[in-house]
Amino acid sequence: MDLIDDPAEGVNSPEFSVSEISGAVKRLIEGEFSHIRIKGEVGRVSRPRSGHVYLDLKDDRAVIAGVMWKGVASRLQTQPEEGMEVVATGRLTTFPGQSKYQVVIEDIKPAGMGALMALLEKRKVQLQSEGLFDAERKRPLPYLPDVIGVVTSPSGAVIRDILHRLRDRFPRKVLIWPVAVQGAKCAPEVARAIEGFNALNPGGAIPRPDLLIVARGGGSVEDLWGFNEEVVARAAAASQIPLISAVGHETDTTLIDFVSDKRAPTPTAAAELAVPVRHELMAWLDGASARMSAALSGGLQRRTQRLRDLGRALPRADALVEGPRQRLDVLGDRLGPALIGGVQRRKVHLSDVSGSLRPSTLQRQIRAERQRLDALSARLAPALQRVSANRRDQLASRAARFSPQMLERERVQAARRFENVVQRLGVAGRGQVDGLRQRLIAMDRLRETLGYKATLARGYAVVRSAGDQIVTTKAAAAQASGLEIEFSDGRLSVGGSSKPTRKAAPPKPEQGSLF
Repeated sequence: MDLIDDPAEGVNSPEFSVSEISGAVKRLIEGEFSHIRIKGEVGRVSRPRSGHVYLDLKDDRAVIAGVMWKGVASRLQTQPEEGMEVVATGRLTTFPGQSKYQVVIEDIKPAGMGALMALLEKRKVQLQSEGLFDAERKRPLPYLPDVIGVVTSPSGAVIRDILHRLRDRFPRKVLIWPVAVQGAKCAPEVARAIEGFNALNPGGAIPRPDLLIVARGGGSVEDLWGFNEEVVARAAAASQIPLISAVGHETDTTLIDFVSDKRAPTPTAAAELAVPVRHELMAWLDGASARMSAALSGGLQRRTQRLRDLGRALPRADALVEGPRQRLDVLGDRLGPALIGGVQRRKVHLSDVSGSLRPSTLQRQIRAERQRLDALSARLAPALQRVSANRRDQLASRAARFSPQMLERERVQAARRFENVVQRLGVAGRGQVDGLRQRLIAMDRLRETLGYKATLARGYAVVRSAGDQIVTTKAAAAQASGLEIEFSDGRLSVGGSSKPTRKAAPPKPEQGSLF
C-alpha cells in the first residue's frame, strides 16, 4: 500500500480565496434580489456625520440590516424612526468587510395610515411632555397688526382667499414667504420661513411682521404630513411673533395646530382672526365718539349748574372787604402816635444807659482783665512742664517693664511652672491608676476565696446524680441510680453506668453543695 505525502493530492475540488468567495456570493445575491420590497418594523437607527442612515428592519423572527445613502435620505418625505412600520424598496447586497448581507434602501414609506398615525401620536406625546402645548406659553394676537407675514404657496388659492378677506375687512401690509406646502421640501422650507420672519429687524429695510399666518388648503394625511414634522412644530413653538396656523379644513389637525398661538379652521378664518372689520370698527368709533361728546356736554352742564348754585350761597365781594377796610383805617390812625411814643421811650432809655458808660470805667475793667490774664499765663508754663515731666516718667517706667530680658525671664518662669504642673499631674495619674489596680487585684482574690473552687481545693467535693442534679441528703443519694463526685482536679462516677471523667464545669455558686 502506497502512502500519500501531500494531503491535497487526489482532491478534485478547486481552491478559492476569501475575496473570490465573497464576490461570488455578492453577485449571486444581487442577481437574485436586484429589486425587492420589504415590510417590517424599524429597529435601531443611526445617523453618522456622513449623512448616511443605517437602520434595522425586523419582525418577530428575523432582522435585516439596511442602509440609505445621503442623497436618498435627504429626499425622503418621512424620515424613519424607531418603532415605525414601513415598506422599504431597494436591492439586496452583501458587505464583505463584515461577512453580512444588507438591503440598500432606495425608498421607504410608512406601511399604511396606521403607521403614520402611530408616528404622529408619538411625536405629539414627546412635544407635549416638553411643554410646547401648554396654554401659558401661547402669546395673545395683536388687535390690529401693521404688517402680516404669510407662509404659504404663492400660486394656490389660499393666498388669494387671505388677501381678499384682508382687503374686505381691514387692508394691511402683507409679506408673503413662498414655500412648498407638500412633499419633501415642505417641512424645511416652512421652518426656514418662520425663522426668517423672526430674524428680521424691526424698523429695517424689510419690516418685521407683527403677526404670522401659516396656511395651506385641505388634502390627505400624506399631503399635510409636512406640517406634522418635528422641525416645523419646534420652529412654530420658538417663534417670537404670534402665529396663526390655518392648515387644511376644519376637520384636519396637524402638529403645528397644537404649538401655534391660535388655530384657524380655514385660511379665510385666519384672515378674520388677524384683523377686525374696518366698517364695524369705524361704526363703533363713531358711536363711542357720540357717547363721549354727550357725556362731556352733560358733564359741563351739570358742573355749570353746580357752580351757579354755589355762587348764590357766596356773599358779595364788597361785603367781604368792608370790615377789613375799616379795621385798616383804624390801625392806620393809631400807627403815627404809637411810633412817636416808641421812639421817645427808646431815646430816654439810651440816655440812661449812656450816662453810666465812662472811659475811666472801661479802662479800669480792661486793666483788671489784663492782670488776670497775665497771672494765668505765668501759671500756665510751669503746669505744662510738670504735666510733660509726669507723662515722660510714666512712659519711661512702662517702657522699662517691656524690655526683652524681662519678657524672656517671665516666659522661662511660666515654662517651669507648666513643667511642674505636668509632672505633678503625671504622678497623680499614676498613683490613681496604681490604687485602682490594687483594688482590682484585691477584689479578684476575694472572688476566688468566695468561689466554690477554692473550697474544693481544701478537701470538699460536689455530689451529683445521674441527671446532673445536686445531691444534698443521704436519702437522695440512696435513691439515685448513679452518682458523680466532683473534686478539685476532676469528676469521678460511682455506681450505675460508668462515665468518662471530664473536667468539671464551673457551676453557679448557689447551685453547689459542699461537704
